[in-house]
Amino acid sequence: MTRLTRRILLAGAVALAITPAARAADPLKEIRIDWATYNPVSLVLKQKGLLEKEFAKDGITITWVQSAGSNKALEFLNAGSIDFGSTAGSAALVAKINGNPIKSIYVYSRPEWTALVTGKDSGIASVADLKGKRVAVTRGTDPHIFLVRALLGAGLTEKDITPVLLQHADGKTALIRGDVDAWAGLDPMMAQAEVEEGAKLFYRKADANTWGILNVREQFLKDYPDAARRVLAVYEEARRYSLANYDELKKTFIAVTKLPEAVVDKQLKERTELTHSRIGAPQRESILAAGLALQQAGVVDAKVDVKATLDALIDDQVPLPTN
Repeated sequence: MTRLTRRILLAGAVALAITPAARAADPLKEIRIDWATYNPVSLVLKQKGLLEKEFAKDGITITWVQSAGSNKALEFLNAGSIDFGSTAGSAALVAKINGNPIKSIYVYSRPEWTALVTGKDSGIASVADLKGKRVAVTRGTDPHIFLVRALLGAGLTEKDITPVLLQHADGKTALIRGDVDAWAGLDPMMAQAEVEEGAKLFYRKADANTWGILNVREQFLKDYPDAARRVLAVYEEARRYSLANYDELKKTFIAVTKLPEAVVDKQLKERTELTHSRIGAPQRESILAAGLALQQAGVVDAKVDVKATLDALIDDQVPLPTN
């Protein structure tokens, strides 16, 4: 072996030894997690300081970031600015298809959080009536996917409407002002428009609302599997508390959103179910159906193996408390 060859081999060995893949993860100092008004459990988790209590003995800081929609949570996850993010299952699937390195690990709710909404004096009564109309929508969210599927069912596509791209709260404002003809709504803004402004939910389909899913960055799960397990255990504590203490859940929700009781009851009592936690067959089937519908509508490329992507997205191996 020549001296030059030995130098090359030594340099290669040193480079391999210091690559991130070969290096143990740095000690965990901070967990960044989102809260969202479409995820009531996250509000209880934050308000009660449960994660702070769990990780205080380890000197690990909990940093909270608000997500205004699934699209924002997924942007934050993709950028590495949060470690755990709340989304709809369908939105997580589309993000995974587009290369977002996430895993779906937990169910925080079974909501009917979206419907197609129009103003109280509108003549729109069916999805077919949307042809040629201006519709407010937030891309990359369950309401957007819900709209695409509704249009598909009526023999229409997004090309038959004029999508007006706005974040959820701005979509509600645009509808009330009359700037758009309809809105792919999201609670609690949708409930507020319904209760306070007389807005009409002219198209509802509960089964086409995909589940509320908690996602984690793949790298975080790989580097800190025990921390991820502990986060889920505390999330589960908050979910069970929320389920057993509706008045406290409602009180916390009102404190954060400043919404009146009638609006909060409509979202939490009528359209939110908190009895699930594990990602199982019902969640998989719901998310897969959404993905295949998007593929049929041309939103997802025909070459994509939707089921394989769903299998890569879901990690149901992170254990949850059994008692």
